[in-house]
Order: sequence, then structure tokens, then C-alpha cells
Amino acid sequence: MSVSDEFTLDFARAERIGLEEAVFCAGKSAAQIDAILAAAAEREARFLLTRLDADKHAALQAAHRAALDYCPVSRTAVFGAARPVEGPARIAVVAAGTSDVPVAREALRTLAYQGCAATLVADVGVAGLWRLTRRLDEIRAHPVVICVAGMDAALPSVLGGLIAGAVIGVPTSVGYGVAEGGRTALDAMLASCAPGLAVVNIDNGYGAACAALRLLHTAERLRAAG
Repeated sequence: MSVSDEFTLDFARAERIGLEEAVFCAGKSAAQIDAILAAAAEREARFLLTRLDADKHAALQAAHRAALDYCPVSRTAVFGAARPVEGPARIAVVAAGTSDVPVAREALRTLAYQGCAATLVADVGVAGLWRLTRRLDEIRAHPVVICVAGMDAALPSVLGGLIAGAVIGVPTSVGYGVAEGGRTALDAMLASCAPGLAVVNIDNGYGAACAALRLLHTAERLRAAG
């Protein structure tokens, strides 16, 4: 059995749901990723790679590394030609702390891969609430907000009570003690009293970006239908 027998690529996903397939690299060997990229190259296909750590990136074939736009902070890479990013930005990615930025950047890179402009608002957690209040008007200008927060994860609830747009919470594994691993942040977001707050899994910036894109795509279809 060859490595190519271990995967089946979904090249028609964009036609079905409006979102292209992404390659989740955690748990995959460098040989498997190389084989996936070789198959994509044969079809001149593009791919977003997520959870590609630096060691695994370094273990890829030189030709594939050269073809990747790699971001070590978000552990994402884009294979193939970049899509033009079109604005104005309708999605804000709000990170509670600087330590939450890697997950926020995973969301931003996912949006950019799909050609969607977004705005990063970082380090506005509730421990220094003035940092958030001075940027509220900027955040409110976006119809969809992805809120990335760890530790007590209070920020999504605060935003949910202050802005009218859709809020997608992303709990992160940032924290120590009872907050370590992100379960406290996840439970806090799920238990939020802010009405309509949507929540994705721990550290899932990619999933939050896809949810935001689905919301925008649905709004566009409704407008087109009149």
C-alpha cells in the first residue's frame, strides 16, 4: 500500500458548500502531506494547510516548502496561487490577549485564503476593559465578530452585550491551573448569558472563520434573491 492510498481529496467541496477543503496536518506524517501536495499540484489545485508545526514543515520536500506561504505563528500554510483579498472588511477577529493571537491568526489566514478581508483587534481583554471600550466603534462596524479568548473567556459575553452583529466565540487553551487546556474557557462561553453567542471548539480559529464565511455567504444569497 502506498501513501497515496491513505487519503481521498475533496476537490468538489467548494462547489457544494462554498468553502474549499483544508488539510489538517496534525497526526499526518510529512510523507503523507508531501503526497497530498503532489496530488494537488497535478490538478493545479490550491490548499490551505492547518496545524502544520515548524518541525513538520521543515521535514517536507524542498520543492513543496518552496511552494508554501507558511506562517509559523498560526501554523498555517497556503499551497498554490494566492487569491486576491477583497474588502471592505466585514469580519473582525478580536483577541482577548496577545497569547490568543496564534488562534486569531489561524482565523485571519483562513479568511484571507478564501479572499475575505478581515480586521484584527488584539489585546482587548476584560482585565483592561478600557482597551476594549476605546475600540468598540471599530468593532461594531463589522457585521460578524470572531472573539478569541482563553482563561475565564469573559470577552465574548461582554461583546455579546455591546454589539449587534453576530459573535462567534473561540475558546483557547491559554491559561494555567483550572484554565489550562481551554475547557474552562469553553464552558464559560457555552454558559454565557449573552443571547445568540455561537461557540466553536477549543483553539478552532479555522472553524470560526468558516462559520463566519457561511454567515456572509448566506446573507449575500438572501440579498441576491431580493
